[in-house]
Amino acid sequence: MPTAAGEYNTAMRRFRVGLGQINPTVGDFEGNVRKIVEAIERARALGCQLVAFPELAIPGYPPEDLLFKPAFIEANLRALDDVTRASRGLTVVVGFVDRRDDIFNAAGVLHDGVVAGVYHKHYLPNYGVFDENRYFQAGTEAPVFAAGETVFAVNVCEDIWYPAGPTTVQALAGAELVVNINGSPYHAGKARFREQMVATRAADDLVCVAYVNMVGGQDELVFDGASLVVNERGQCVARGRQFEEDFVVADLDLEAVFHARLHDPRRRKEKLRAGETTPRIALPALPAAAQVPPLEPPTVTPLERVDEIYRALVLGTRDYVRKNGFTRVVIGLSGGIDSSLVAALAVEALGRENVAGVGMPSPYSSAGTRRDAQRVAKNLGIEFLSIPITSILRAYKRALARAFKGLKEDVTEENLQARIRGNLLMALSNKFGWLVLTTGNKSEYSVGYTTLYGDMAGGFAVIKDVPKMLVYEVARHVNRSAGRDLVPETVFERAPSAELRPGQTDQDTLPPYAELDAILEGYVEEDRGVNDLIARGFAAETVRRVVAMVDRNEYKRRQAPIGVKITPRAFGRDWRLPIVNRFRER
Repeated sequence: MPTAAGEYNTAMRRFRVGLGQINPTVGDFEGNVRKIVEAIERARALGCQLVAFPELAIPGYPPEDLLFKPAFIEANLRALDDVTRASRGLTVVVGFVDRRDDIFNAAGVLHDGVVAGVYHKHYLPNYGVFDENRYFQAGTEAPVFAAGETVFAVNVCEDIWYPAGPTTVQALAGAELVVNINGSPYHAGKARFREQMVATRAADDLVCVAYVNMVGGQDELVFDGASLVVNERGQCVARGRQFEEDFVVADLDLEAVFHARLHDPRRRKEKLRAGETTPRIALPALPAAAQVPPLEPPTVTPLERVDEIYRALVLGTRDYVRKNGFTRVVIGLSGGIDSSLVAALAVEALGRENVAGVGMPSPYSSAGTRRDAQRVAKNLGIEFLSIPITSILRAYKRALARAFKGLKEDVTEENLQARIRGNLLMALSNKFGWLVLTTGNKSEYSVGYTTLYGDMAGGFAVIKDVPKMLVYEVARHVNRSAGRDLVPETVFERAPSAELRPGQTDQDTLPPYAELDAILEGYVEEDRGVNDLIARGFAAETVRRVVAMVDRNEYKRRQAPIGVKITPRAFGRDWRLPIVNRFRER
């Protein structure tokens, strides 16, 4: 403002923002409101002028077809009232479902105990795991809010991904700070890409961005947090932790935004047009807050790739088990790499006392795998049960002898062993209330190297979206983190085998896993065709065989339990191939 001498005061105009990176549960209105109110109290104690919470934080995200239930929408609005009453003395931005003539994915701007404004999400994603056009109407207005000297704006998740979207319009209309609330699900590497995008948007629009993301598991989705506060130069000034709840606080110099804009004359004509169409909502002044000293946000270093994947698997497993009311899980321990990794992840997620391993040796189980199954259980400190299946297999064969008379043994008898094991695990689940964690990986699910009602039987497929070669990487990470071999070295060295017939290895049926995973990445995740893959140098016969296996095993994947999404394109929400389908690439 002008001084007595007619000069301008260029002192820092500090604005303190807080981000409540919480782990909500869909439909748990009481629990979600409690988390939000506790974080509001924390924001108040820290002297925050504004605190923001994730997209649809009140009902949980994604609520899917619960949005067709009027009672769900009403409960969400009552919960919003509870949060509004808790907002006295500061500004709160929170995600909820707004009801007008339709329903909207909305951000409520709550100011000093009242709803001061509502923003409706403009861009409704309808790709990958998202299906928002099924539920919501798109918003059309992008208001800005004036709170004393500060002008800020709010938008929701997808809106910030568009270079000329609401963020640009709001910045041109005077917003110095844009608060973007998110339910941005994880896949490997996404946090870095997201941070680059937010930094680019902030620098391009000369605006500070407070980006709050939820954390936690919801069915097969994991939200990784990694909330951000970025200044007008695109520099990250505060970062939230990944895969755990956090409260992020940052002091922003909004006077620096004004000065940066003085040096960018390109904005001026565009600014006039934006100002004509963008509503501005004035917020009543708040009582003067007690002076608080500047803070230095703690430094949070982004995780390395394999550690990131490991933590996503742990969080996804923990939340799926606990949010569904289970306390204990059971895993079939074969002595192979997949079940060993799943057991290690389960112990990290739930504690060793809540994990049971079951060895179910058959006539074809080697002494090495039997020994390693026991060693894994001992190394992890979990309960281990041994239930041999040889006598059960004989009984099955006797029962089927007349029907199979004159026929040679084949894959049918192999699958019998897997189905006996599935039956035993489900019996333990029924008797003790344990959730069965299945142990198949993405490579196997892709090509159908799995048995319906056998190794696919269970409630949650922890590594369903983890390719085989990545399984080895994550298992190595488990050992490095523990400082000892929780997974024995012999498990890494042994050739993968289902051990359903004498001398069997996976490579009797499949290409080497390194080659298989590379082909699958191209075909499943990138939609590369047969000719594209052959042009990459893969043998034509191998490519056609793998593609044919993927195509004809969709019926199996539809019956598989869900599992944690790790890759950009996971089976399930991301992949919608028809089962009845005669199209084949040649």
